Amino acid sequence: MSEFENQRSIQSIEIGGRLLNALALHSGPMGLKELAQAADMTPSKAHPYLVSFGRLGLIERERESGQYRLGPAALQLGLSCLRQLDPLKIAGPLMEELAERIHQSVVIAVWGNLGPTVVRMIESHQPIHVNMRVGTVMSVNRTATGKIFAAFMPEEKLETLKGIALGDRVAQGQKVVDVALPAGELARIRRHAMAQAIGQPIPGIHALSAAVFDQFGALALAITALGPAETFDADLDGPIARDLKHAADQISHRLGHALGRSAA
Repeated sequence: MSEFENQRSIQSIEIGGRLLNALALHSGPMGLKELAQAADMTPSKAHPYLVSFGRLGLIERERESGQYRLGPAALQLGLSCLRQLDPLKIAGPLMEELAERIHQSVVIAVWGNLGPTVVRMIESHQPIHVNMRVGTVMSVNRTATGKIFAAFMPEEKLETLKGIALGDRVAQGQKVVDVALPAGELARIRRHAMAQAIGQPIPGIHALSAAVFDQFGALALAITALGPAETFDADLDGPIARDLKHAADQISHRLGHALGRSAA
């Protein structure tokens, strides 16, 4: 529920806002009748609002067709909103709600210099014994969090990570770990925008991770739920997965991502 839900408001602005929302959700210009219908009002009622929005530059009317579209002021508002977005600030409260709802620990990770990096961890009331904290770098091919990045990060960034791993491990006389995942698993992760880790890399701990996308369809961050195998349902169709995916979609929406658009 919005924090403004129970506060005093101006009804006429809310009514007019339905026209702007209709234009924003439509893929192109709209005629008066179509636009009014989408906003659930009559054309005669919609027209005065459109005139006012036109004076403010929020909409404009095409001379040839007479159809309406969003105007330059709407574009400036959108760009200003995008510049002010902070993915972590948006994700934080939603992740706290998620952790409380599913009774499991929740992790937020972004792409860092060395790969997928934990930037926040919200522990559940039932603590789990994992060696993870803010700053922990996650395995790309063994953790649910890392698999999200393996599926959605640009190939050149993954190659850079592989080069870093090569330099470090050759110096230590160790075998290089490939960051690639099987094609079938990558396809499944991209299809669901979610990844699983069943009892690995820590035995007895399951995890699910979901992708969050920005306004360009690029991966912004990953949110991961994890918990003891006996209480954690890691099924991609299970209740934890549904709640996790819903939270990820909410954050993506707040970041300007058009839900349902392919991000791969």
